[in-house]
Amino acid sequence: MIANQVDIDSSAIETTSVVIVNFNAGDYLTVSVESALAQDGVIEVLVVDNHSTDESITQLRESVPGKPVEIIMLDANYGFAHACNLGAERALGDMVLFLNPDCCMQGGALTRMREVLRKNPDAGMVGPLLVNPDGSEQRGCRRDIPAPWQIFCVALLFHKFMPGHPRFRSFNHTARPLPNKYSIVQAISGACMLVTRTAMDSVGALDRKFFLHFEDLDWCRRFDAAGFKIVFASRAVVAHTSGVCGRQRPIRVEYHKHKSLITFLRKHFTEYYPSSFMVAVYAVVAMRFFVVVVTQLLGLRKDRPAAWERLMTESTGSEPS
Repeated sequence: MIANQVDIDSSAIETTSVVIVNFNAGDYLTVSVESALAQDGVIEVLVVDNHSTDESITQLRESVPGKPVEIIMLDANYGFAHACNLGAERALGDMVLFLNPDCCMQGGALTRMREVLRKNPDAGMVGPLLVNPDGSEQRGCRRDIPAPWQIFCVALLFHKFMPGHPRFRSFNHTARPLPNKYSIVQAISGACMLVTRTAMDSVGALDRKFFLHFEDLDWCRRFDAAGFKIVFASRAVVAHTSGVCGRQRPIRVEYHKHKSLITFLRKHFTEYYPSSFMVAVYAVVAMRFFVVVVTQLLGLRKDRPAAWERLMTESTGSEPS
């Protein structure tokens, strides 16, 4: 795990509600909830369950009696954005932390994130340094919004032929040195994001048209359009074991990822790009979905182009039914 040392001002702690959307997260859910409850300033954890079929909720109930944990059971899986919005509507805190059930917050992470918001009054959202189980930085926690041209180039592997060319640069910042404290970015990961009430009231809820994935990028773009900065807090560390909730239905996950990508492109870029080029991008996305499904069915997942795999797994940590 990455070591972090920072002075924490505990005299100014706002109340925070934590919203966790669960779907068959197993033991990870209880660990995630307990790590959130251990953070200073957390007044409640709201777990919205997307109609799980495993024992994750039963295990959670056995582990948190008497603690400020509310479990909201849904009668079907209505999607990640829908569940997040339900939790946010019930939340009482000054800020809302959206946390994936396969995340484990390290000590002081939430306090460090709040301090970054306090130092940047024009910011509306902050994300932590997400790390993989081996302690390495996880792709997607600090990045740019991928435009159609970037998606087109990644899908066709153009970046591999001219990796140093500015038109083919990566939208991820993983290769860049970590900032000493924080940095302003275009987007963070939906696996863990702390949002102010002021910003949510101004920007609005997550778009329910995104059943799974790219709802976080859509929100980041809307925050920026409303004048709210998005901040990456390098000294706030959260461990994330991505893909836990969708491990049993990988093809369905891929379907929603690709569908949400097309929804994202149509919503934000159709007026800026020629329609002929957008059609070409949609065709490439559809082609890549076909390739992914075929390789999964044939048991050849390791042969998928790594860049496209990164694009499709970095949009958020949420998973479908």
